[in-house]
Amino acid sequence: MARGEDRKTLERGLMAALEVGGVTVPMLLLRLYKRMNLSDTEAMLLVHLIAYREKEGKEFPTLEELQERMSAPPETVIKALQRLLKDEFLEIDDDIDQSTGVLSENYNLTLMYRKLAEAWFEETVERQKPNIPARGAVMPAKADTDNIFTIFEKEFARPLTPMECENISQWLDRDRYPEELILLALKEAVFAGVIHFRYIDRILLEWSRNRVQTPEQARQYTQKFRGAR
Repeated sequence: MARGEDRKTLERGLMAALEVGGVTVPMLLLRLYKRMNLSDTEAMLLVHLIAYREKEGKEFPTLEELQERMSAPPETVIKALQRLLKDEFLEIDDDIDQSTGVLSENYNLTLMYRKLAEAWFEETVERQKPNIPARGAVMPAKADTDNIFTIFEKEFARPLTPMECENISQWLDRDRYPEELILLALKEAVFAGVIHFRYIDRILLEWSRNRVQTPEQARQYTQKFRGAR
């Protein structure tokens, strides 16, 4: 093939890749799936389920469709899917179309996000407390209950959605906001009567732009802002 044709083929390939776009895979899944005792096949299966939902609008891809996209043998994919369902990383929900009465099914990923939250919290505790007791030992009363996700759920008075769990994970993992700062932003949102993730995100962004990095700096900035109004 001539060099000019090679270049055109490459350009078409790049344009196709740009048009198809990417998929939002939780960084915590890539970083912590081993910690959650997931195999490479099981983790990749979750990624494909996310991709089908996000890019193709398929909430219940068939087993054949999943097998076609994975290099693992079909029986291995089946076992991986069965394990994800058995160990409650996934669940299958029934949905009835109110207008047609047609019953459909979808893979619910909420359990996966909750397990990611639990794995992240366990990892955080281990980092902060290197002498943490082994599993089964007596732990401080708050260690299992008052993690950041539970606190948010208490303030919102409802379970968090997968997207909301991912928002918190991104604040911690991608944006590197200290947990205390996130909780203080939540407190400010409650104080303002605007308990919404977008509002909390704006508070954190405003603090970041003004180099607010600690809870004490945030309190001083907030007091100054309130005094100026």
